[in-house]
Amino acid sequence: MPQAPKSSRPQHPLPEYPRPALRRDSFESLNGMWQYAITKSAKLPPQWDGDILVPYSPETKASGVGRTLRPGEWLHYHRSFAPPAGEGGRVLLHFGAVDHACAVQVNGHLVGGHRGGYWPFTFDITDALNADHNRLWVAVQDPTGTGHQARGKQTLKPGGMFYPAQSGIWQTVWLERVPDNYIETLTVTPDYDARTVTVKAHTAQPGGAANLWAVVRAGGVTIAEDWGSDEAGQDGEVTLTIPEEHFFPWSPASPFLYDLTVGTTQGGEESFDTVHSYFALRKWSCEPDKKGILRFCLNGEPILLNGLLDQGYWPEGLYTPPSDAAVVHELQTVKELGFNLLRKHAKIEPQRWYYHCDKLGLIVWQDMVNGGEPYKLWFVTYLTNVFQPLLRHLPDGAALRGLLSRRSEASRETYRRELEATVEALRGHPCIGCWVPFNEGWGQFDAAKAVEALRALDPSRLVDEASGWYDQGGGDVDSRHNYFYPLRVRPGRRVAALSEYGGIAWPMPGHEPPRRTYGYGTAKSRAELTERYQKLQRDTVLPQLKNGLSALVYTQVSDVEDEVNGLFTYDRAALKPDPAAVRDVNEALEAEFERLTR
Repeated sequence: MPQAPKSSRPQHPLPEYPRPALRRDSFESLNGMWQYAITKSAKLPPQWDGDILVPYSPETKASGVGRTLRPGEWLHYHRSFAPPAGEGGRVLLHFGAVDHACAVQVNGHLVGGHRGGYWPFTFDITDALNADHNRLWVAVQDPTGTGHQARGKQTLKPGGMFYPAQSGIWQTVWLERVPDNYIETLTVTPDYDARTVTVKAHTAQPGGAANLWAVVRAGGVTIAEDWGSDEAGQDGEVTLTIPEEHFFPWSPASPFLYDLTVGTTQGGEESFDTVHSYFALRKWSCEPDKKGILRFCLNGEPILLNGLLDQGYWPEGLYTPPSDAAVVHELQTVKELGFNLLRKHAKIEPQRWYYHCDKLGLIVWQDMVNGGEPYKLWFVTYLTNVFQPLLRHLPDGAALRGLLSRRSEASRETYRRELEATVEALRGHPCIGCWVPFNEGWGQFDAAKAVEALRALDPSRLVDEASGWYDQGGGDVDSRHNYFYPLRVRPGRRVAALSEYGGIAWPMPGHEPPRRTYGYGTAKSRAELTERYQKLQRDTVLPQLKNGLSALVYTQVSDVEDEVNGLFTYDRAALKPDPAAVRDVNEALEAEFERLTR
């Protein structure tokens, strides 16, 4: 089993190209030391408070600041930079994510602003640049729990299942030099049944997509290429057919990725813009097994989705990992333990995280990041857990919007925009198998309409309408959270998923929580934790496979702050249960599922 990389505080963190699905040769990272100040005013500060290591939020140890941005305060960033190498064209400034709202200036000129703490954005800063020395300012505000924007598990009063707030720049900042009429967006749509891939490019100016071309390679060998229309304007489209001898479906057992190069031409000779990407051929469906029980199917075959809840927090960086190597280590270990699924919970990761899942063959169920007004936990969590059999299907319409924290139309419209932005940002990653619009009623409203929106945006994936409860009967998944009740599954018109369970806590010596231990029943030793984990899987979960249970999401990948129910410790330095026992249990679950369905 690989060893966890040692944590350090590099001067130029996360230097890897941040957007693997749309790569160019031009790339210059702006990660590193910036100046910062926290003020009560939006005006540029008269002096700086010190240095901050970008892209780590000021609340984190890794940033070197360790200070919480409060609602109403302004977080100011500053650094100087030189334009990327080369001449001509346009210079783009990219932000992976900034939490929550920001304004950006270059050399005193406002180049743009953005709202939404989880989504990438880009500004063309060419006209504001000097030939050599340039100055960049970013001003940020983050209301955290006082607004209705997406915020996930962040809180200004951490404890239990809610974690410290973070703010500001938390993903890579970078520069890119591109042609004048460059490819702004690339939409890649594989079709498993037709064995084709359709490539759509939108360019910065009219005429840029004329003679759009695309080349597909498999293992370094060109297997398909084609040209679009020479009459195309700002948008171009090419469809390529994958030859039979090069048809390699993507799955956890064989996560094959095709290489894709896309370009535009000018004058029919030299390339005007060229980008590199990738895609996979795979198909999700819900179909009856040999006994007529509905199952999740990947590429037409029943599959047991056996995975972990993944919060995506790190002890020194909160939302931001210490390194790319740390991410790969965690994902590789999850796969080696016999899991094939991660439910990305209440967070959107940097693009490289999904890229590694694509490469490793880890399926992702992606939560929409929860928001809305402050939650009434007495209702959506405590009361519902106690009376779950009665309240599980409670309607989520206008009558309960106050209790579900979506009273205002502005809040609901914000969610609709966030849902669309999430799909647009992540749809190109083969690893994503299911969208999860709502979790446990946090900010939920009109879940049936959210399913309709997701079907329209992306008909190729499954939808788990309401993970846990307040299930309106739609989507593809009968999705249950069960920590306290006997588990009983019955075949139905949707596929049964145990989308949260387990959560056995153990504060491993040397890794105790900063406050009060949180989990669902506490073990006293590694041996007891391992024994309880095995018993839960073999005595409770495995017998329900014959009744239609087809997806499992154990809580959780790692400890997070007070929540000590992870398989990993918070620093990922140790696996808490016996790894051989975990692998044995997963093999037993897979063998039983195979026996029932094949």
